[in-house]
Amino acid sequence: MRIYILSRNKELYSTKRLVEAAETRGWEAHVIDYLKCSIEIMKDELKINYEGQELPTPDAIIPRIGASRTFYGTAMVRHFEMMDVFSATGSLAIKRSRDKLRSLQILSKNGIDMPKTVFASNKSSAKDVIALSGGAPLVLKILEGTQGVGVVLVESEKAAKSVLDAFYGMDVNLLVQEYIEEAGGADIRAFIVDGKVVGAMKRQGAEGDFRSNLHQGGSAVAHKLTKKEKETALAAAKAMGLGICGVDMIPSSRGPLVMEVNSSPGLEGIEKSTKIDIAGKIMDYIAQHVAPKCKTHPKKRKIKKDSIGA
Repeated sequence: MRIYILSRNKELYSTKRLVEAAETRGWEAHVIDYLKCSIEIMKDELKINYEGQELPTPDAIIPRIGASRTFYGTAMVRHFEMMDVFSATGSLAIKRSRDKLRSLQILSKNGIDMPKTVFASNKSSAKDVIALSGGAPLVLKILEGTQGVGVVLVESEKAAKSVLDAFYGMDVNLLVQEYIEEAGGADIRAFIVDGKVVGAMKRQGAEGDFRSNLHQGGSAVAHKLTKKEKETALAAAKAMGLGICGVDMIPSSRGPLVMEVNSSPGLEGIEKSTKIDIAGKIMDYIAQHVAPKCKTHPKKRKIKKDSIGA
């Protein structure tokens, strides 16, 4: 089996763990910087070039596409899909998940609970937006933000109006959400692989910070999901069409509320807090979907490693 991990940094924990898990199974694993790929499109023929050479067709790919490179990255993933290569995460599902507004619309349509959210243009009155959101305190999220960056808690209506006016003046797209005070700066991430929860952790924000993201100084411990949390996480993953994802939920008085469904969740926090081989679970998923087909293509497995500069 030959797999490509589409990642811009082979030194990242998640990338290294995926390579390690694949090689443990005797597979060929190559880290491919998708920004160095180019595609050729001709009648009845699709090719991908990497650093000036045609890239041999793999059996599967694992996309690890950065949020700022979603358009180009998903174009590469889609091209592999058109070449009948199995992708652990589909290109369309990645695009859906990266659009925070679209994600919430999809989740709502599928009956999944979330904090009340308002989206409005900069022509809207900040006062009206605040009222629709239920009043202060409120959480403001820049649509393009990731890993907790671009998320602001405003505790009064006066402060909310000032921040909204400032952002709208810069023509920034914002989501305005109700603040779930009882969560206490904590959230839960359920890691989903192939329709199953393979691990879960509870993250707690650093002291004085309501954001629980580990990149913002939060901490994480293993967490046993309640029945409702498990059902919610699985429903969210299914609604988004993601075979691999991290579903972020916050506890509330009305049950778990989905904040985000991450199509490229990091492995470090979940593996270290749960002691579960998540990378191995991902390889099991790929094997289940690809291994039987792979046996019918022995030539693919005989390509030399140096043919792609690995």
